[in-house]
Amino acid sequence: MVQQIKPGQFVQLEYNGRLLEGLVMPRSLYEDEKHITLKLKNGYNIGLDSGKVRLVKVVEYETPAQPIEEKSYNEIGNGPRVLIMGTGGTIASKVDYRTGAVKPAFSAKEIVDMVPEIGNIASISIKTIMNELSENMKPENWSVMSNEVYKAFNSGYRGIVIAHGTDTMHYSASAVSFAIENPPGPVVFVGSQRSSDRPSSDSAINLQGAVTFAAKSNSSGVFVAMHAGLDDNLVAVHRGTRVRKNHTSRRDAFESVNDSPFAYIDIEKGTVKQENETTPQGKIKLMPNFLAKASIFKFHPGISESLANAVFGGDLLSIIIEGTGLGHVSREVFPHIRSAITEGKFVGMTSQCIWGSVGMTVYETGRDLMAMGVVPLGDMLSETALVKSMWALGNGLDLGSVMPLNLRGEIATRRPVEK
Repeated sequence: MVQQIKPGQFVQLEYNGRLLEGLVMPRSLYEDEKHITLKLKNGYNIGLDSGKVRLVKVVEYETPAQPIEEKSYNEIGNGPRVLIMGTGGTIASKVDYRTGAVKPAFSAKEIVDMVPEIGNIASISIKTIMNELSENMKPENWSVMSNEVYKAFNSGYRGIVIAHGTDTMHYSASAVSFAIENPPGPVVFVGSQRSSDRPSSDSAINLQGAVTFAAKSNSSGVFVAMHAGLDDNLVAVHRGTRVRKNHTSRRDAFESVNDSPFAYIDIEKGTVKQENETTPQGKIKLMPNFLAKASIFKFHPGISESLANAVFGGDLLSIIIEGTGLGHVSREVFPHIRSAITEGKFVGMTSQCIWGSVGMTVYETGRDLMAMGVVPLGDMLSETALVKSMWALGNGLDLGSVMPLNLRGEIATRRPVEK
């Protein structure tokens, strides 16, 4: 009897003496054939042992909706020209509850239909430039993003919004920050912590905030726009080189580290509040190449000899150390570091601490490391330092000269903001 139950059916089932009603969901990659998943009317999914299920009746069944024919929509809405770039999956999405699948919304008309507020903020265009999950992003993807941003600004767009998965969004934001020098307007990365089929989804508010900043701010640079708190009234805009995802699931997971948010967007009023503006210091310049010959070495007590040897003795050209406190590692690692620097590799020091700066002149260990040639990187985030070194390598720059410089706001020029 259970073989008659198919994904997409709205059914009544008897299970352990209880009557259940809901939508039969498609089997995921890791589900076995002995279980079925039922989406209840309250929105929650439950897994059922198929051997204990009795089909009472099929309440309703519809065939899955066919994809809507892609149409070319351009500049839907009114106001400054803003391009929304899609990098993976959906920019916004509609859930087809007949199948449980998410229907992508790639056209400008669909986006404005789903988040109609943005059509009153800007003239929206959409371009899908890749389809990669956040965790699958590679340096070559950063190059594609950077090239597309450069072309968009040269085509007259006032601002650009890049829809991106949240897990590695801060890496990509750093990458585009270095690859594009003097952008004439804002480039705003935006993501969603919770999918659009959940009542607590943050996707529409984040997108609205990102478009507002892209359309109304006069600032030049690369930014990340996400919820400022748990409420839907405020979106925080962070510098692309100073932001980090600090929570797995909260809507306000992204925080500016050693810095204050660059701006806030009042969603209800549609206003941008920022203390300073950044203006381009020359013509836009593109340096989009990245070389993935760099890595982060996270020091910890009891670190193995084989790991240290693999990192410092391998084919990497740049090693960013996440040291303890002010920038320290144990003396067992010293020979590996010394050998790597002797071979001409760049070794930079950041801190495992999220807030604060390395200070390698305070203790003997730090001074010894500097004497070997380890370069202190101030309060630069280790993720930003990694991306910056890949960018420097890819564009033939001297890391020893470039890495300590503050190029895109990645290093504080004054004492970092205390947490």
